Amino acid sequence: MPICYIAFGSNVEDRIGYIVKALNLLKEYGAILKISTVYISQPWGVVNQPEFLNGVLKFYTELGPIELLKTLKEVEQKTGRKPRKRWGPREIDLDILLYENYVIRLSFLNIPHLYLTERDFFIFPLLEIDKDLIHPISKKRLSQYAEKLKNNLIPFACLLPF
Repeated sequence: MPICYIAFGSNVEDRIGYIVKALNLLKEYGAILKISTVYISQPWGVVNQPEFLNGVLKFYTELGPIELLKTLKEVEQKTGRKPRKRWGPREIDLDILLYENYVIRLSFLNIPHLYLTERDFFIFPLLEIDKDLIHPISKKRLSQYAEKLKNNLIPFACLLPF
């Protein structure tokens, strides 16, 4: 089964509660192999909103990339995500960062994630899980991108294995 890396985040109400609920729902579609530390991070894109809790998980699934995206959107909805403006506050956000070594560029799905190398809340938790990850397009180690980013993350919690 393929290995993928999924980012999770929340900045509304019971942030850790939304994250735990989403990860429990996600277990129905595969196995969570590793979870990074959950970090407090600053909003990206739209900065005038509450701080996020963010992290990354390593996930083993039989779902293909498009099926996985559809499933993540369903999990977000079941978790309680409400429609809001892009990059605004959200109960839960689940993003595919990497899926094996796939490169997919569609109007509704980009793998690797378009902002993978620009967001500290993607890179540093990814490297915590797997320090040897390679970007499937540039073929550079993700650690090379991390060297150019400021790490503004504050450790918040460690989730027990799911």
